[in-house]
Amino acid sequence: MDFYIGLLQVIGVHTLLGLSAWCVLHTGQVSLAQGGFFAIGAYVAGMLTAMVGWPLAWALPTAALFAGCIAIAIGFPALRVKGLMLVVATTAFAEIVRLVFFNLKWQVQTPNGMVGPDGGLGFGGIRYFPANAWSGLEILSLIWSVVAAVMLFLWLLDRSRIGTLWRAVGEDEVAAQSAGINLTAAKVSAFGIGGAIAGMAGGIFSHNTTHIEHGNFTILLATFAIAYPIIGGLKSL
Repeated sequence: MDFYIGLLQVIGVHTLLGLSAWCVLHTGQVSLAQGGFFAIGAYVAGMLTAMVGWPLAWALPTAALFAGCIAIAIGFPALRVKGLMLVVATTAFAEIVRLVFFNLKWQVQTPNGMVGPDGGLGFGGIRYFPANAWSGLEILSLIWSVVAAVMLFLWLLDRSRIGTLWRAVGEDEVAAQSAGINLTAAKVSAFGIGGAIAGMAGGIFSHNTTHIEHGNFTILLATFAIAYPIIGGLKSL
């Protein structure tokens, strides 16, 4: 039973990652930056609970907000290019993030010893769930509750004015711009929301695994993120 619970936990985290990529794909853009936002959320949330002592209820939204802000910040310059060049630019960003965490060494003394990122050895000791006696089923319930909340949010967003703008931009940028739609605002908003969702997924991932390292956030992860909504259907939300 523990195996299936663990499998469903992994599926839930990757569902969130796929939903984050859906936002960007909905505007007709292909971005491989989701792995970078996922890593940012994982490390930020882990630092807040393991090093600062924040509760998870504060750490996850903060990590999501931080990743979303980074997404908006890099979205403005990155979205000036299209197609293959955007793929290259976002791949470079994801790799820079991964290498930053590979070289990051910052540990603090806690009652359980030194805790924090330790360069290539990774970031261990993210033991919020074990320390608070969370069972596998409770963790699973949390993950899928977040998935359900994000899916409901995106479902409502898709049927709002913002969703209409995203679809218009994704279907024909020239026609959308001719209709007075601000292409930059539409694309950057999708980038920011997608980055926040990826950051939330990363925060859950780091607490579920209790140990993360740069090898968890390779280009393969970003490729999976794009594949999930494409295989599932971009218009099936």
